[in-house]
Amino acid sequence: MNTTISQRVEALRQWMREKGIHVFITPSTDPHSGEYVPNHWHSREWISGFNGSAGTAVVTLTHAALWTDNRYFLAAAEQLEGTPFELMKLGLEDTPTIAQWITSKYNPSASSGQASSGQGSQWKVGIDGTCFTAAEAKALEQELSILHSSLFTLHSSEDPYDEIWTDRPPIPANPVELHPLKYAGEDVASKLRRIRQATAEQGAQAVVISMLDEVAWTLNLRGTDVDYNPVFVSYLLVGMDFATLYINQEKLTEEVKAYLLQEKVEVKDYGLIFDDLRQLTQPVLVQPDKTNVSVVQSLRQAVEGNCPVSTMKIMKNETEIRGYRSAMLKDGIAMVKWMKWALETIPQGNQTELTLSAQLEAFRREQPLFRGVSFETIMGYGAHAAIVHYEPSPETDIPVEPRGLLLCDSGGQYLDGTTDITRTLPLGELTWEERRDYTLVLRGWINLARAVFPRGTYGTQLDALAREPMWKYGINYLHGTGHGVGSYLCVHEGPHQFRMNYMPQPLVPTMTITDEPGIYIAGSHGVRHENTMLVVEAKLRECDNSEGLTFGPYYQFEQLTLCPILTSPIVCSLLQPEELDWFNSYQQMVYDRLAPHLDEPHRSWLRQQTLPIK
Repeated sequence: MNTTISQRVEALRQWMREKGIHVFITPSTDPHSGEYVPNHWHSREWISGFNGSAGTAVVTLTHAALWTDNRYFLAAAEQLEGTPFELMKLGLEDTPTIAQWITSKYNPSASSGQASSGQGSQWKVGIDGTCFTAAEAKALEQELSILHSSLFTLHSSEDPYDEIWTDRPPIPANPVELHPLKYAGEDVASKLRRIRQATAEQGAQAVVISMLDEVAWTLNLRGTDVDYNPVFVSYLLVGMDFATLYINQEKLTEEVKAYLLQEKVEVKDYGLIFDDLRQLTQPVLVQPDKTNVSVVQSLRQAVEGNCPVSTMKIMKNETEIRGYRSAMLKDGIAMVKWMKWALETIPQGNQTELTLSAQLEAFRREQPLFRGVSFETIMGYGAHAAIVHYEPSPETDIPVEPRGLLLCDSGGQYLDGTTDITRTLPLGELTWEERRDYTLVLRGWINLARAVFPRGTYGTQLDALAREPMWKYGINYLHGTGHGVGSYLCVHEGPHQFRMNYMPQPLVPTMTITDEPGIYIAGSHGVRHENTMLVVEAKLRECDNSEGLTFGPYYQFEQLTLCPILTSPIVCSLLQPEELDWFNSYQQMVYDRLAPHLDEPHRSWLRQQTLPIK
């Protein structure tokens, strides 16, 4: 029995009894809906003992359960053993939704006898309103209503962990720094003008910006409050004639304070935003899937729509595009050094997934303007590579031997850009299946990379290009094929993506997006190839008819990533001639761009890796 977790659950239940709450839901998120969450908001991990990145804990006065996805089934089962929590495996047919589970545990005696709700037999389902988006809360409330409309009410309460988590880490207070115009490419005044215009067009007079990367982008500021993402905990409220940053003011240096004053941005303490929102009489724009319930409930007039920054940020300006090219060049140099080193060092022994990961970061740190990795490196050898988001730890680390495949998915944060790249390295003897899968993934990667498409095309429409070669072999993968990439911001940026499910955002020039199909054979191996690309105007072939091409303009992708794909595993007979030509052309471009920046040993190695294949 895990007495620590049991004691924590009992402390939460005691708090629930005092507040008249019968169910409390703890998600993995924070008030800003970010992918990575500061330790202060690791409440789900604290209450359950499960430390995976995705999961939701639900506690009633008599039961407890935790939902997570298939990445964490094994780890969650182990970590929840001996705790009050039952594991709920998302995606399996017999797994109930949270609402279904809550209704199945309904007990009228718990309502009247164990919590002083004053509601008779009705149950209060509690959430911390700052950690649920308005869209999530609405969906949960609707499902509860459909199941048992009169028995459950959703209650947005204060955060219980402020009381029961006695040694809770504080909200990060790291310094904020300027992101110079030479990297940002557009000043704050220009961004605010565009935001105000777009806000007014949606029928509002102010907008709440709560996503941390959107605040950082708008103000040309960066921070270190969140792992891997150069952002800082804050809200930004932009009206027609004002802008207010809500932040722990200890984080602001005198330089940043002077800068914000010059940009006519007022600064207030982080927690004051709710009081200020209650005072606003004008309509305020909020994006329900990005804005927490507490913000929305504080408003007298909430206008649901799209935060203008969401789409402005993904359209890169000329300065940012130059920055990407510069960052990709530096990252390519580091990757070439690491690949050569890894292939020469692994046969000597004593290398593990963690040592390889550490050395890759060391090569990146040699590059100018490097600020850290853009996400925790995925370094999977052999069967570990079949675990899609495997990140080695001291508990899972294994030796890497000179045979089989090594999958490395990694990236860097540079002041002038963010990188994301995957390469799969052949380390020695391979099976036919490993070579076939390596080639099928390569075909899909090439097919998407060389796509030409008309204006109005969505990522969903192109996603099949990457999957089609492996579909013919009865193989598929369950993750998306590509995502946007921030400009010295979050490595995962949307809403544009390549996915099988519909994503309502057309691809247009100046967007960045990754191309990363994969094949994963459980217990055996995994393969993924990934580049970051830029959407650009297409260079079309001449048309045979006098009227020219229709339904344009047409777009294509520029390859930003500069790194060879190793050719020894490729089964050339599985590639079409035009695919071979495109691939050889890409490899030559990689050599031409990187060679002038490498010493002779690395240049010679790169030359061998980029020779044409037939």
